[in-house]
Amino acid sequence: MRGTILRKIFIFVILVGGLSLLSAQDRRNIPLDMYLIIDASSALELSRNEILTWIHEQVVDRILMDGDRITIWAAGDSARVIHSATISGDAGKREIRERLQALEARGDTPDFSGALRDLASRLPSTPNRNRLSYSMLIAASASGLHATLTGNAQHLLRWSRSEKSSRWQALVIAPNIGGRVQQATAAYMSSQR
Repeated sequence: MRGTILRKIFIFVILVGGLSLLSAQDRRNIPLDMYLIIDASSALELSRNEILTWIHEQVVDRILMDGDRITIWAAGDSARVIHSATISGDAGKREIRERLQALEARGDTPDFSGALRDLASRLPSTPNRNRLSYSMLIAASASGLHATLTGNAQHLLRWSRSEKSSRWQALVIAPNIGGRVQQATAAYMSSQR
């Protein structure tokens, strides 16, 4: 009888603990430096609503939190910063949405190379261990990426991953990670000896 009561209590504790895990959220506690480069060439007009909706839902609403910093480039005929701020509540996110809605297409080809060079110049030479850096490039067309992938800025895209939509593409890039990858590789190789 006593064993049955203990088993019931044990099962109850497991159930309550399991239910609390179901409602747990994965919350980041390190602030983020978000660098967002958006294709602002004439190709933007073909997918504008889809791209902006994705940025609003996936970046502004899901990723950004209070204390995060964001810098947004419009890569049209030339790259220019259209917004740079530290997120502070809903007003900060609303300001980002307003700036994105006001984004105008300029030129036939996006100046991703100029934006990437500017981004690289803004990164600290030594990564800040108290902040995460996250860089994303939104291309409204594959042809817009061609000049960057084949030109003198291709090394800036060396470490990237891609998320594709039917008409546009998002690349998450890590322009300052090369040194850390080399250090990690060297540390791994020395541990295998």
